[in-house]
Amino acid sequence: MKALRGFLDSQHHHFAKGGSLEKFYPMYEMIDTFIYTPGEVSRGSVHVRDGIDLKRTMTTVAMALTACLLFACYNTGLQANIVLAAEGITSVDSWRGAVMAALGLGFDPTNGVSNFVYGFLFFAPVFLVTNIAGGFWEVVFATVRKHEINEGFLVTGLLFPCILPPTIPLWQVAVGISFGVVFGKEVFGGTGKNFLNPALTARAFLFFAYPGEISGDAVWTAVDGFTGATALGQAAIGGMSAISVSWMDAFLGFMPGSMGETSALACLIGAVVLVVTGIGSWRIMLSMLVSAMLFAFVLNQIGSETNPMFGLAPHWHLVIGGFAFGLVFMATDPVSASMTHKGQFYYGSLIGLMVILVRVINPAFPEGVMLAILFSNCFAPLIDWFVVNGHIKKRQARIKA
Repeated sequence: MKALRGFLDSQHHHFAKGGSLEKFYPMYEMIDTFIYTPGEVSRGSVHVRDGIDLKRTMTTVAMALTACLLFACYNTGLQANIVLAAEGITSVDSWRGAVMAALGLGFDPTNGVSNFVYGFLFFAPVFLVTNIAGGFWEVVFATVRKHEINEGFLVTGLLFPCILPPTIPLWQVAVGISFGVVFGKEVFGGTGKNFLNPALTARAFLFFAYPGEISGDAVWTAVDGFTGATALGQAAIGGMSAISVSWMDAFLGFMPGSMGETSALACLIGAVVLVVTGIGSWRIMLSMLVSAMLFAFVLNQIGSETNPMFGLAPHWHLVIGGFAFGLVFMATDPVSASMTHKGQFYYGSLIGLMVILVRVINPAFPEGVMLAILFSNCFAPLIDWFVVNGHIKKRQARIKA
């Protein structure tokens, strides 16, 4: 490591101000600070010191996502292998099939290695395209603005593949993440200045621009020509009786869906990491959970003869669709969420209410997490404004008294 440190130091003058590669300094700084802790420290009494910086924050979130990422690979392969085995297909005519054959792996759903490797072959290209395309725009804007390349995209690059179906065309992945980074973040000034979650902004763009590849019944299982609805889609058609998986299987995540969203257990592991480290707001998680469960319970008690979603029990909302993933990793985004403690309760409650409102009241669009969070992102600054001004008025009232 000393040799690498020495090499980076020897190249610094080329990228420093006045050097021949000055305009590429953001790229040099990104590599340097990714490998090593920055050598600069704040001095003077006016600075607030903390033991964690943006890079460590993003690294912690990435660690919290580990369970979801690993399960995304396993379950994507499992769901595909289940269908292939049921249809008696023993070989797949694609580059993925060639890789599996070269590794001596078949398409047996009882083989954990086969499931993971085959799922990885779907997840990895989406992950690479996301980070290459999104990273390109990060570098472009950092170079033009002459500032450091922020680590905020590290998490966006992990989140976006998790909320996509395994069959998504790679060119759409590139277009979607480009829209999310440029119009969801960079046009507002970059990391820390965006009011919308970039990953959800990218997914929303794909949903409305190319709905055929990101919704419906033909995109959730990585087998050509196979159609199968998600558990949430089944519930929207026939209620709880139409769901083909048990609640425990849904909790564990053994069902079709967006690659990294299916396992509520994996999301729960991530929630523990985020809450213990203080990175994710437990206030947002708790208020979103309580709000959604209470509203779902009320609608469940009201019932409906024409809308089967009214009959969906509250605890089912937790384990199907992207509710758990959105609650843990999307709603708690520290940039686009409310920042005041009291405001976080209101913010989380608004998301939970909106999720159930969209899921139940509008059966044509059974998944409401994405729209609920983006909708609440728009109101987060207003919520904080009312909270702060409420505190000011209370203090003024105490002074006058």
